[in-house]
Amino acid sequence: MMKRRDKMLEDVLRIRKLIGDTPMVKLRNKFGVNLFAKLESRNFSGSIKDRAANNIIYNAILDGQIDPDTTIVESSSGNFGISLSMQANYLGLKAKVVVDPHINVTNYKKLKLFANEIIKVTEPDNTGGYLMNRIKKVKEIVATEPNHFWTNQYGNENNYKSYRALAFEVANKLNRLDYLFVAVSSCGTVTGLSKYLKEVFPKLTVVAIDITGSMIFSDVKAKRHIPGLGAGKAADFLEKDTVDDVIILNHEEIINGCRELLNDHSVFVGGSSGACYYGAMKYLKSKTGLNGCNAMMICPDSGGSYMDTIYNDEWANMIIEREKEQEREREMELPIRQLRSLAS
Repeated sequence: MMKRRDKMLEDVLRIRKLIGDTPMVKLRNKFGVNLFAKLESRNFSGSIKDRAANNIIYNAILDGQIDPDTTIVESSSGNFGISLSMQANYLGLKAKVVVDPHINVTNYKKLKLFANEIIKVTEPDNTGGYLMNRIKKVKEIVATEPNHFWTNQYGNENNYKSYRALAFEVANKLNRLDYLFVAVSSCGTVTGLSKYLKEVFPKLTVVAIDITGSMIFSDVKAKRHIPGLGAGKAADFLEKDTVDDVIILNHEEIINGCRELLNDHSVFVGGSSGACYYGAMKYLKSKTGLNGCNAMMICPDSGGSYMDTIYNDEWANMIIEREKEQEREREMELPIRQLRSLAS
């Protein structure tokens, strides 16, 4: 058994050689800031999630939680599930991924190539999203089926600890970092980078970028249509005091951010990256005395999986109009709630 475990660990480390040392490009801007984008689409499976998936698998093998007969299970909106499935496939392990209707077509097709089973949860939970019901389904699987390991990206500390390597990559390129913009979902990236980069740059300001309807930094419920951004709960390991500022964007702003990055910088990225860019522009616009400052935004994946959504005018216009209608409904409900409150 030790030989089989050692072989698995060797294979995990072979994958690790294809993760990290991703490109960093400088973006033009009118604020006098040196704004850099870290392009994480150059990793093993095409996203930043390779870092966390690899570290979680590695440590689970070391701890005896994964053996050659284990099936790996996770709830995912796309990228994490794809990374887990590809790495499991390389290791000769089985993978089950629990998804929901918001997963985009391209990511679903990628999962079908590598995952042994895809389970779709179709009932929304009490937040209006699907995360809590996806996690509930994962827990049912682990409780009833033998030798299944839940990677638990929202609770496993090896998620955020994996970003120490990314922090070192940034610190090795820059002798100063003033602002960091990170989109949030499982919160591993923002937690890890905040923790490790602030050890090197104590004056660093970390700005988390979230989406309307996410429950990480807000309790305002709304439907979300861009996977991999926002969540129905904050991660168990998230320490909110390590985040200095939060910007919550709507769908239109995020779509515009993606398209501006493409049109103005020829950087083709996904929803989280577009959110980071739009949030960074919005935040930097509110500041003065930025000349010579260094700012970094994390781009978790490429735009290839978003051709049918963010980069599709028909879909984008539909989602923007739908969101505006929801906002009008909330504005109409507010006076009614206020009257009810006074009456009670």
